[in-house]
Amino acid sequence: MSPPVESQPDHVFDPAALTGLSGDPAGAEQRPEAELEAGLRPRSLAEFVGQPRVIENLRVALGAARRRGEPPDHILFSGPPGLGKTSLARIMASELGSRLQSTSGPAVDRPRDLVGILTQLEPGDVLFIDEIHRIPSAVEEYLYTAMEDFSVDLTLDSGPHARVMTLALKPFTLVGATTREGLLSAPFRARFGLFERLDPYPAADLVRIVTRASGILGIGLHPEGAQVLADRSRGTPRIVNRFLRRARDLAEVRGETEIDRALALETLERLGIDAEGLEEMDRRILRCLAQSGGEPTGIKTIAAAVGEAEDTIEEVFEPHLLRCGHMRKTARGRVITDSGRSVIGMDEEPRSPAGHGLFG
Repeated sequence: MSPPVESQPDHVFDPAALTGLSGDPAGAEQRPEAELEAGLRPRSLAEFVGQPRVIENLRVALGAARRRGEPPDHILFSGPPGLGKTSLARIMASELGSRLQSTSGPAVDRPRDLVGILTQLEPGDVLFIDEIHRIPSAVEEYLYTAMEDFSVDLTLDSGPHARVMTLALKPFTLVGATTREGLLSAPFRARFGLFERLDPYPAADLVRIVTRASGILGIGLHPEGAQVLADRSRGTPRIVNRFLRRARDLAEVRGETEIDRALALETLERLGIDAEGLEEMDRRILRCLAQSGGEPTGIKTIAAAVGEAEDTIEEVFEPHLLRCGHMRKTARGRVITDSGRSVIGMDEEPRSPAGHGLFG
């Protein structure tokens, strides 16, 4: 029988525990679809379409840092998924001529995981942490001195022999990405020098993005086809590129060399995407709200009814439903609007027999 392995307290630094660090978030092995998506990413600020205010602020920050010969301030990108936060982190490293080291909040769930990553950084490296709001508070505190003083306190050994050693780190820039900025603690947020929020893209920018992507994929794209894909993409580049790949699949199966309006519309119909970009899960959420008799419905109830995680509903589906005016949020829960009822064919508001909302 093998001898038992002696466990080590989470706060004790273990040089062998250098985990969660790679060229991609969470160190995950890329699947072919992910590799294809990465190939469509812009490679420089000049190639990045949209978000003009963000791009100009980054241009100034990176240019000033290069002139001073020092890393730029730590940067926090916030906004819905798929708007380019990861792409901007990659571009920053490229523009600075630095290495990009990537991980994600869920992958850094113990202090020693984070310390292992920080001690591997070289001068000028860009450390990108996706879903940074999911870093546990105990781990987050280790970033305070790392961000401010480029140092970290290590606890060596344990029990009565424990001692603390301050380890100097090489200067680096932390780039955080979050879809839930409100979940970051005030002390953590205050340590970022630049805050940039990415907003949904107008259709004109999405047309430019999908047209560029079609050239990379080697498939013709008629301007009307590009417009159809852009109009139903919820203002999100990741979604418009996904629609393009599915339209390319259909075109290739049929021996077509160009995606026109008709083929784009058929692709979206096959995917269950309506004229506003709503998919089946959006409609399930609206039907759940409609069944409450006009009373507010809690997120737990919605999640249980539609079979989706609460975080996914709040981060992926709710923002678009709110922008479209199909639902609204109150202090007591979510409420469907008249336009939301119209979308699911329930123009009349049913009465709530109990007179109470579903608070989940």
